[in-house]
Amino acid sequence: MMPNDDTGRTTVYTDGACHGNPGPGGWAWAIPGQRGRSGYAPRTTNQRMEIQAALDAIQAVPGPLLVVSDSTYVVNCITHRWYAGWLRKGWRNVAGRPVANQDLWRPFVTLITADPQQYRFRWVKGHSADPFNQLVDTLATEACLAQKAWEGDLTSVPSRPASPGRPWSGYR
Repeated sequence: MMPNDDTGRTTVYTDGACHGNPGPGGWAWAIPGQRGRSGYAPRTTNQRMEIQAALDAIQAVPGPLLVVSDSTYVVNCITHRWYAGWLRKGWRNVAGRPVANQDLWRPFVTLITADPQQYRFRWVKGHSADPFNQLVDTLATEACLAQKAWEGDLTSVPSRPASPGRPWSGYR
């Protein structure tokens, strides 16, 4: 895989979406100019879909990676090393309660900590002018609404925002 930034890292954008919280959800990731993938869950939360998008991306795309997300939950977990406290406290948060979404966080943290130099995370404001954040938002929303997954190159992605009455037809 060819890097697509000047640091030698492949940039991958991630996003999650949920219709209701909890409700049907979708997640997506995309590598600018290359490929992407989306998936869905019938009843979930937005936070779970945000984690799932980043987890699937780092599982599917060989590093080194720059993961760009509009989720402060995902980005801060890594950049502020929340996971280090969770590990020290036996997967308990600062309040002493079990960490939410452990079934997703555990494999995510295992991958990140196995080779931390491979991964960097950057926050981007959601629903802003960033075209790739808009793209993964559209893909995640479409997966959420249609409850269908997609995988492919970026020449086959939707060029319009998702709408409940007209889901994109580019699913596998």
